[in-house]
Amino acid sequence: MRFGGRPGLGGVAAVAALMVFGAGACMAQGAPEAASGTNASAGVPTDLNGVWTNASLTGLTRPPGVSKLVVDEAEAQAIVSRMTIAGAFAAEGGPAPPISDPDAPAPEAGAADFGVKAYDQFWVAPGERLALVKGEIRSSYIVDPPNGQVPFVDPAGIARQRQIGATRYATGIGGNEGPEATGLAERCLIGFGNTGGPGMLSTLYNNTHRIVQAPDHVMILVEMVHDARIIPTFASAEEARRNHRPDVMTPWLGDSVGWYEGSTLVIETINVRPEQARASAIPLSPRGKVTERLTRYSDHEIFYTFTVEDPTIYTRPWTAELSFYDSDEDVFEYACHEGNYAMPGILGGARIQEAAAANAGRAR
Repeated sequence: MRFGGRPGLGGVAAVAALMVFGAGACMAQGAPEAASGTNASAGVPTDLNGVWTNASLTGLTRPPGVSKLVVDEAEAQAIVSRMTIAGAFAAEGGPAPPISDPDAPAPEAGAADFGVKAYDQFWVAPGERLALVKGEIRSSYIVDPPNGQVPFVDPAGIARQRQIGATRYATGIGGNEGPEATGLAERCLIGFGNTGGPGMLSTLYNNTHRIVQAPDHVMILVEMVHDARIIPTFASAEEARRNHRPDVMTPWLGDSVGWYEGSTLVIETINVRPEQARASAIPLSPRGKVTERLTRYSDHEIFYTFTVEDPTIYTRPWTAELSFYDSDEDVFEYACHEGNYAMPGILGGARIQEAAAANAGRAR
């Protein structure tokens, strides 16, 4: 398996340094005058073209015991010190788990480090600090509700559903009757961790996005599993909404349309494919809608917000904020399932288990 992007943390360190110095120095600047997206009906649309990263250690929700959205450096370091990355606590002096001993034997089945510690520092590049948004250090992406938590209608039900996925990740126990029975991440159909959106979040690695604006479309290429969002843009919200696809069509990453409000690109997404909507970090029902807004805040920063509306899943609409920073790295190929030889082994092993069970039954 080839993991596109950054094999180590050096590139992320450079980005993190840029985040610290660039955000503060450029806050007073407005959007660049040169812009793409000539069908904007009001104002000059933001120039979003380029390669951007949203890598950070901030999560969607506020960590336990943290009440403030905006924290100082000391508070941020304390939050990071309590984090686990890929099932392991951060290594001393950095946010990534320690590098595994290549000569160590495999862990015993059922051991604490079986499965859940599949990644170490060599493979992960989640960022090296909490998110900087307009110069502020943020403890969560969620800004509303003020407590930084997702307002689920049935939080216990969501927790049970997620535990099923976590159990499969840790143990491999789950449906193996065919390729379609395995999870979306196992099949590399779309990026895990909601990297492609709607609601584009950061994850363990490959947090790079290329944005290309054309007169009547915007394309966002996501490094994680090479997702490409191709979003038609229109002169107004009303025209855009008239051009949503029929409800029977539920594509991966949803049915997205866009328009410009002044210098802000607005993207409205509905009808996310059911398999994605159920497994997402932002679960949605067929009634769900996500509205994203991207604005060039400075030469080096895109301010990004999204609001989720779905009365079936959530008690109220909720909003998250994060920033994308310009990256000096390109979007690399993410060759995942094409080079993943585990699937034949998973299915072949399941067939052997079934045959052994059948033979044992006949013997009795």
